[in-house]
Amino acid sequence: MKTRMMLSVAFFILLFAACDVQKNKDGASDTGAATDTLQEHMIIHARVFVKPDHVADFVTAAKAMVDSSNMEPGCISYQLFRHAYDSTQFIFVEEWKDQAAIDAHFAMPYFVTWGPKTNEWMAKPAELNIFNASSK
Repeated sequence: MKTRMMLSVAFFILLFAACDVQKNKDGASDTGAATDTLQEHMIIHARVFVKPDHVADFVTAAKAMVDSSNMEPGCISYQLFRHAYDSTQFIFVEEWKDQAAIDAHFAMPYFVTWGPKTNEWMAKPAELNIFNASSK
């Protein structure tokens, strides 16, 4: 239990440390050193709990969601991670340019159909957190 907790803490420390160096869509690093303007962006962390007999269905649908979301103009990064010790738990870690980009994402047809499509696959409701983030 302590090992899992330490791994989780280490993961989040690395995740938030990575916020200082962003990657552009073309793969170039942007440390913000060339400008003194504050860049605002938002991070979504969504933890989902999938019924064991629907994990394969979820993974297939989630890959399509990740691919489509990463194509959106306001998306900085959209990734899916599987829990290291529980194959039925996943987290989506998303980084968006601003609230308008999130609103546009939530209105996309593939996102609107996500809930009804995947709802019966879930063991319990998702845990959703949205954070304001800024970096120089």
